[in-house]
Amino acid sequence: MAQRRKFSEEFKREAVGLIRLPCANVSQIAQDLGVGANLLWRWRRELDKHCKKSFVGAGVARDEEILALKRQSARVTKARDFLRDAAAFFAKESS
Repeated sequence: MAQRRKFSEEFKREAVGLIRLPCANVSQIAQDLGVGANLLWRWRRELDKHCKKSFVGAGVARDEEILALKRQSARVTKARDFLRDAAAFFAKESS
């Protein structure tokens, strides 16, 4: 069974903003974003109804995601540097 996708609050608000633009084609925007048109309409209704309290607890905030990616990048960089140094060390030993 496929895992349910979660979208951040910011993504939902930006998607709703796109469908509110003049001359917006909801089905085309939904296709471009990779979501269903009905989902966009539901997000719009929820935002209109609850305004500031909309989309609480759904998805990961962009700042949290960026911090996680920075941590992952630091780990990968550290591992790369370690492997580069180890390769250089063993290249000297084999010569």
